Amino acid sequence: MRILMPCAAFPPFADGGGPISALIVARLLMNEGHEVRVVHVTDEEAFEDYEGISVHRVKPLNIYWNYYLPRSPFKKAIWHLLENGNPRAYRFMKREIRSFKPDVVLTDSIENVNVATWAAARSLDVPVAHTIRSAFLLCWKGSMQKDGKSCIGQCRSCRLTSTGKRLLSRYVDVAIGESDYILETHLKEGYFPNAVPRCIPGAIPGTLDAQARSYPVSRPFRIGFIGVHTPFKGIDVLARAASLFPEDVSVEFLIAGTGRDAFAEEARKLFPSDRTRFLGWTDPDSFFPQIDLLAFPSIGREAFGRVAIEAFSKAVPVVGSGIGGIAETVVPDVNGLQVPPEDPQALRDALLRIASDRSFYETLSDGALASADRYKTPAIASAYSQALEEALQRRGKYINPTHMVTEHKN
Repeated sequence: MRILMPCAAFPPFADGGGPISALIVARLLMNEGHEVRVVHVTDEEAFEDYEGISVHRVKPLNIYWNYYLPRSPFKKAIWHLLENGNPRAYRFMKREIRSFKPDVVLTDSIENVNVATWAAARSLDVPVAHTIRSAFLLCWKGSMQKDGKSCIGQCRSCRLTSTGKRLLSRYVDVAIGESDYILETHLKEGYFPNAVPRCIPGAIPGTLDAQARSYPVSRPFRIGFIGVHTPFKGIDVLARAASLFPEDVSVEFLIAGTGRDAFAEEARKLFPSDRTRFLGWTDPDSFFPQIDLLAFPSIGREAFGRVAIEAFSKAVPVVGSGIGGIAETVVPDVNGLQVPPEDPQALRDALLRIASDRSFYETLSDGALASADRYKTPAIASAYSQALEEALQRRGKYINPTHMVTEHKN
């Protein structure tokens, strides 16, 4: 089938795991035999081939596209207002759909390409599936947090400022969540009322490690962190936990990723300098072989948490916060341990328990590698093809049993 895949972000314009996840999905669909065109917003318009994938990069459809850069409160307000239904995005995406003539539109996150894409597709009778990778539709901050605390549900202000997103979600035929948590949270708040819900976790590209890890005996035990250095990711919680480690425990902390503000700088200062190395931006494939255990102490509810499954693929156990998507991937005493968020003492105790027990560590490493089987690409690719077929069926389209769409009903 022909699939138009509008993405909130796509490599090489990558910040966090979302763009990488979008790239993986595009590859999976192409490997299934589908024809895919990615469209996403950046500074300049261009058609190009990115690692074998057809990509249409377009100029901003909103007043700007990079919401990570500082903006005035006025511009931020306008940007968020337009994200509830942007007429310019509607017109552009309608032209894009007419030009590519897809059998189905699969939006992968929705920032900047806009919820108006769903209305544009429906106006042309093209089925729509959407992959939810964050809380952006629910929360204008995208974090479901207020005053540093996680929200149980959608607060009144976010509900009001997300009205257009919720209303336009009725045009989605299949809603895909990477975790049951993120999918159920949206459904509970009235999103995707006409969609078939499907939970499809993220995929692990490439091959898994051949065997579990052995406990290190000739060097310090290495605990790693990889991610942006923000309060949401809990890097300061890990720093405080690291400072609580006994001096006689042979351990090192390897911190990958970057931060942009004073918080990140102050958080890094909290780590014990004599046993911490800061690696800067680091590719996961080069990071995970360097560590023995991953700390994933997010204080917010991750929609999924890609780094956990990346760790599993390298036989690295994970100590993660027992909330959101992390609670669905990290299984206590199987592939890691769960701890309460924002609790440095509990995090230290869990990390120390694993670092101090050779037998327990090796059991968890074996369990981590076994857990990675669930996220292998063939199973995830098949699940996406089936979800897109469901979207087509809901719009009365003809489906070939091999997943390839050959014609439409009249």
